This record gives sequence, C-alpha cells and structure tokens, in this order.
Amino acid sequence: MFPTYYCNKTQTEFSEAKGKLISNESEINIKDGIPRFVENNNYASAFGEQWKKYKKTQLDSYTKVPITYERIKRCCGEELFNNLSGKIVLEAGCGAGRFTEVLLEQGCKLASFDLSDAVEANADNFPISDRHLLFQADIYDIPFKPQQFDVVICLGVIQHTPSPEKTIAKLYEQVKPGGWLVIDHYTHKLSHYTKLTEVFRFFIKRLKPKSGIKVTDTITDLFFPLHKAVRKVYPLQALLSRVSPVHSYYFAYPQLSHEDQYQWARLDTHDTLTDWYKHLRSKGSIRKTLSGLKPENIYCEYSPHGIDARCQKPK
Repeated sequence: MFPTYYCNKTQTEFSEAKGKLISNESEINIKDGIPRFVENNNYASAFGEQWKKYKKTQLDSYTKVPITYERIKRCCGEELFNNLSGKIVLEAGCGAGRFTEVLLEQGCKLASFDLSDAVEANADNFPISDRHLLFQADIYDIPFKPQQFDVVICLGVIQHTPSPEKTIAKLYEQVKPGGWLVIDHYTHKLSHYTKLTEVFRFFIKRLKPKSGIKVTDTITDLFFPLHKAVRKVYPLQALLSRVSPVHSYYFAYPQLSHEDQYQWARLDTHDTLTDWYKHLRSKGSIRKTLSGLKPENIYCEYSPHGIDARCQKPK
C-alpha cells in the first residue's frame, strides 16, 4: 500500500474531498486524476513539452531494444534489480516513463512524480492503478513523511536541479531503513568543453518551451542528415559533433532503426539545449555527498551516462 500524501508545511496528512487534497490550510488540485503540488511554470517546463511530444520515443516497448532495461539494471545492480517485486518504489523525475515501464514490469508498487506536466504523458503510457501512483511535485518538497520507500530511484534528473547535493539529500530522506537510493549524474568530459553545444544552449534555453522545441527540431532536421551520412566513419562523426549540437546514437546504439535514430536525435537535442541547469560532478564528489549521509554499501562508478551510484540506509 502506498504511503498517504503529507503536507510538509502543516505537518499533517492530506485527505481527499471534492476533487482536491486538503490538509489544514493547504488545498491541492487534482487534474486528470493527478495531484498537482506545483504549478507548471517552472525551470522544468521545457521538459514537459519534450515528454508530451516524444512520449513513446525512448520506451523499450516502442523501440523493441532493451536500452532502458539494461541501463536501470546496471544502476540498481543485479541483486536489487531482480528483487524489486513487491517493493514500494519512488521514481523521482519520471518524465514520460521510460524507467516507469521497466520498474512496473519488475513487479514493484511505483509512485512516480515529475516537476513538469510530463506526468500527463506518463499517465497516458502507464495509467494510474493500484500499482502506479502518479503526482506532480517538487523534488525539494516531496509530499510524504520521511522514510516511506524501499527504493528511491532518480535517473537522468539530478544534474538538472538547482543543487545536486540538496537533491540527493532530499531523496535519501525518503528511503526506509534498510532501503536503497539509486541515482546517476552527468560528469566532466572533454567533449563538453570542446563543442559548440553550450553556445547554442545559452540562447535556446531562454526561449519559451513551445518555441524552444520548434527551434531544436529545426536544428536537428538541418544537421541530422549529415550525422547519418557519416554514421560509419567515427572520426568524421566526432569532428561533426564539435560543430553540430545534434545528438547522434549511431555508434552508441546501432541497433536502433533509422527512424528511431532520428526521433532520439530530436528528443535528446532538445533535452541538451533547453535544460536550465546542467551540473557536472566527479565520481569523488558524488561519493563524498553520499558519504555525508552516512549510508552503507556505497557504490559509485563511472558509466556511459556519467556516474552511476547507489547506497543503502542502515537498519
């Protein structure tokens, strides 16, 4: 059974009445069955537009390639991943549900949330049920009492929040004694400092969300044919990527079809050029942050996506 929604401001539980969640002085609207603890106009608004437009693009069930399955399994570690069935899991920054899909398939009870209205795309893909709770909330104000979840998982998100260190601490608060926190984070790479991508991002991230997605789609349509043309020649692909801000996965995921390559390029080019925050951390920095929380069994290693990390809260 999922924990009851909790108001951190009044320190009382919410109850539902007349289509709202009510707790003393607080009233939370429920729209399309999803409690909305935040407004849509925030630093993640561009992500909301992105996931509503590309809501199926990165689902393993759509591509027929287990890219997300392999990524989340690696982050969790095989033992934890294979024992998710029946556990109560919190998924922070759920987007359209690429990780939601895999977690539900593993048999857990999943509470998913996002700061943006990407929760609407997630609900379309994976409807609310007795195994899937869905709400829109701030990662700094998660509407539950502390220590409610067996596993808290946050992938592809923490680097986009105002303070990664504060975010990690807030997520860890939700882990039950004996439970696990599973995260990943961007890291420093030479390519980040030698490409023109950040120049594009400086201007594009300041556009309104709907304008931003039109601009990044146009940029992708301009450069993607060039990436496709040199897809078999890595030196030319690497050289092109210094100028082009478009993501190309022909070398990373050659098993994707040409159409999927194109859609992934559109999605991740937008993702890269419109995020308001983009923090980079070293493995040592992430380990230090986790160590400060005094957990057990810390795992922290570099991976294809930057840094994978997990730790267990002492019983």
